[in-house]
Amino acid sequence: MAAHATVVGSGPNGLTAAATLARAGLRVRVLEAADTIGGGLRTEALTLPGFRHDVCSAVHPAALTSPVFRALGLDRDVSWLIPDASYAHPLDDAPAAIAWRDLDRTAHDLGPDGRAWLATVRPLAHHIDELVSFTGDQLVRMPRHPVTAARFGFRVLEQGTSLGALGFRTPRAAALLAGAMAHANTWMPSLASAAAGLLLTAQAHAGGWPVPRGGAQVIAEALAADIRAHGGVIETGRRVTSLDGLDWGDPAAGDLLILDTSPRLLLTDSALPTGYARAVRRYRYGPGVMKVDVALDGPIPWRDPNVGRAPTVHLGGTREEIIAAEQDVARGRIPANPYVLAVQPSVIDPTRAPAGKAVLWAYTHVPLGSRADATAAVLAQIERFAPGAPDLVLATHSTTAASRGRRNPAEIGGDISGGAFTMAQAIRRPVVSRHPWRTPLPGVYLASSSTPPGPGVHGMSGWHAARTALSDAAGVPITLADVFGGD
Repeated sequence: MAAHATVVGSGPNGLTAAATLARAGLRVRVLEAADTIGGGLRTEALTLPGFRHDVCSAVHPAALTSPVFRALGLDRDVSWLIPDASYAHPLDDAPAAIAWRDLDRTAHDLGPDGRAWLATVRPLAHHIDELVSFTGDQLVRMPRHPVTAARFGFRVLEQGTSLGALGFRTPRAAALLAGAMAHANTWMPSLASAAAGLLLTAQAHAGGWPVPRGGAQVIAEALAADIRAHGGVIETGRRVTSLDGLDWGDPAAGDLLILDTSPRLLLTDSALPTGYARAVRRYRYGPGVMKVDVALDGPIPWRDPNVGRAPTVHLGGTREEIIAAEQDVARGRIPANPYVLAVQPSVIDPTRAPAGKAVLWAYTHVPLGSRADATAAVLAQIERFAPGAPDLVLATHSTTAASRGRRNPAEIGGDISGGAFTMAQAIRRPVVSRHPWRTPLPGVYLASSSTPPGPGVHGMSGWHAARTALSDAAGVPITLADVFGGD
């Protein structure tokens, strides 16, 4: 068994890998470039004193269903605030569509589309652990739960084409699913966007879409506490720009290097085989995000009051409008009528702003590396469904896709997904392999969202990298129970 492990990057995957290895008895060191840990799990006062904004992730449906987060006890160590309304989708000429955590309530509200919604989502939501078992790993394998995998695959094929909307009779249900599908930040409709949207919608009706009390930073702090409790150390302000010359130990002695970074960092090792280096260079990055954080003088006055009950709001209008916007971005254009993913954590977490005030987190998709500031377009989409909302704005803070890439080297060109999210790259992430977390460099493993299962705050890429490293060292497969105990 290896004695030392160095983890580069303290995002959710890096911290999960470090916690796993520390619990397995290794001496673990985490190197983080920034002055604070967390990667995408950071919460900062970006606008005014007393207003706490999440820097990247804000709502965490994958966290509640993550097997490794459960094993680490994050369901107990983090105060999860779970709303009755997982997400909302306002429309111009109809009541907002609400994905209530209660599936039957959602179906009842969707009226003539209630049965179709139940047929699409219920088999997935009722078997969420089986679904996560399938989607939370690499896809080059036989699924453990073939019936659930087949159901999921059928619905992905159905919703991943222009025929998907034919299953719904009203614009409300079609828009409600399209808003979740657009999280994938890829061409719509597509198999990849359908897969992402169906998984997120199933999670909305299973455990819900939770907000951590105090902000995303508390997830990072809980993971860091676990690392330190098991003897690990975390060093901030330690930017790693090259693997050549990095003192991480001796692979011949079984020491490990775990990278929660872009795969491009591997290219800085002169020993990287040519074929693997070629695959890393071919690995594509998708569109970026432009984000705006807003300090508000009070809650947003949504035209439909039910929208104010959901921390997560999808803005962009009908399914057709959202598809048009996402296709524009995929073609390298900034849409005039963009899709906006908005989060209003203050509706459930009073710690984020002074009494009576509120914070808003919102982003829109833009071409990779874009320098455009779309703050005006984001606020216009909010005002479209909440007249008078701009009058409440006290301060804003914006980050372009280009500036995100400079702040966090893992976000190439503002791509927060770790690489273009397509079906091809769901299989080739960043290479086609039964063990894509293992690199050809002895003792070196990749743990970022550029490996399966891809983007999201779930820690599973970190777990798989650590598990693969431990299995390689032990010569036998390692399971969650082997590291964390239990069944």
